[in-house]
Amino acid sequence: MMEGQPVGYGKPPTSTQFCKGQSGNPKGRPKNRHTEIPYDGVLGQMVTIREDGRTRRVTAAEAFLLQLTQKGLAGDSAAARSSLEAIEAARAKQTVQDDPLHIIINVVGTGHSIILDTLGFAIKKYPTDKARVRWVLNPWIVEAALSRLGDRQLSKEEQREVWSNTRTPHKVRWPEWWTVRE
Repeated sequence: MMEGQPVGYGKPPTSTQFCKGQSGNPKGRPKNRHTEIPYDGVLGQMVTIREDGRTRRVTAAEAFLLQLTQKGLAGDSAAARSSLEAIEAARAKQTVQDDPLHIIINVVGTGHSIILDTLGFAIKKYPTDKARVRWVLNPWIVEAALSRLGDRQLSKEEQREVWSNTRTPHKVRWPEWWTVRE
């Protein structure tokens, strides 16, 4: 510090100031810092999905792959190709590990189950018990189906089958010829 120079607020010592022509950031701003799409940031976000009436949190990438796989299994060939391409790309990037990565795909819903639930035809009874899980028909769909029979009547065995697979059989308006009420 040179003597006689005023030093204080707004007047730092000249020895600590930047020299003329010398940058305060010699390395500068990194080039092409924001040109790439932040896939990890976007696909790594956690999202909430619904599977068979239950919600769970997964990464956006997993939700996307589940959606693609579901569409592919439902018959969408373009989605099936995209799903397979994504799986192959992931396998190509994967490094060799001592303990291989295990991927478990839980199908969100396909075929009749997604239709039955979405349209309200039936509900899944005991959805968490794999030994007892089954679909039971809602009363309104049973009434609609019976009205389509016209003059045809069901046998006692068929009536028992319909009765046992109806969610709330006491709420159904059964036809006059119906005999099973157990």
